[in-house]
Amino acid sequence: MTQSVMTLARYILARQDTFPDSTGEFSNLMLLIGVATKTIAWELRQAGLVEDALGLTGAINVQGEQVKKMDDYANETFLKVFMNTGLVCTMVSEELEGPEHLMQPCTPGSYSLLVDPLDGSSNVDMNINTGSIFAIQRRRFCGDDEADLLQPGREQVAAGYVLYGPSTLLVFTTGHGVHVFTLDAAIGEFVLSTEDLVIPTQGRYYSVNQGNTRRWQPWLREYLDYLQTEDKATGRPYSARYVGSLAADIHRTLLTGGIFLYPADTKNTNGKLRLLYEANPIAMILEQAQGRAITDQGETILEITPTQLH
Repeated sequence: MTQSVMTLARYILARQDTFPDSTGEFSNLMLLIGVATKTIAWELRQAGLVEDALGLTGAINVQGEQVKKMDDYANETFLKVFMNTGLVCTMVSEELEGPEHLMQPCTPGSYSLLVDPLDGSSNVDMNINTGSIFAIQRRRFCGDDEADLLQPGREQVAAGYVLYGPSTLLVFTTGHGVHVFTLDAAIGEFVLSTEDLVIPTQGRYYSVNQGNTRRWQPWLREYLDYLQTEDKATGRPYSARYVGSLAADIHRTLLTGGIFLYPADTKNTNGKLRLLYEANPIAMILEQAQGRAITDQGETILEITPTQLH
């Protein structure tokens, strides 16, 4: 090995030294996200070999969705990793009806973690890419008031996702560019693989669940027709690619350019993605990579004030 290895711990600690007022709490929080997701990655690799790891639990979550066993495992992993650490005051999860308070009392300036523990979990049983998506906020005032969590995405301290697949990738931003780390199984550490990732100006792919086409607004169907129409001057037609895991579809968009959509339709009139722990963290990453993230009404996602946790 001729080059120095930049591990996640080394990278974060080096960045910490550039902030004179840093207490080290945020650095430790990011490192524990690495621990939680490495644990989940290992369990996913073993899922087909371990009895009772795949399939459904029989429970229904707050979204009205059937809970996969790996959903439950990933959620419990995040809770166990951060419980009693003093690093996270409150955790919000797709698998929890309300906020889980991990330290008492919550103080102004302490951190909240908002997470989709296993994005795309319907793919688990088919051995297709899944992910974990997270956002980090600061508490604004004392107490355990749920309203404190309803912050616009612009106020996020950091955001990221982990993509589980042939390689396990950690992609995150703290508002200073987007950085990609790859899990090196030989040493058990995330290692820097791309710094300051920027989305290509011209894309080749669009990503959307076209099974919902008949429920879309007419203008949206026309837009997809436009993307599919050949025109060399604008780089069309675009090719369709859709994994069904937000982290996977967004990761391809980051690397190759293009468009990801999950629009509102007649069944899901406000859209399907959850603002706090899916749309907001992904929007922060996209903007930091010099892309855009908007609603179907043209609103900037990071400017929206949430009205409820889910």
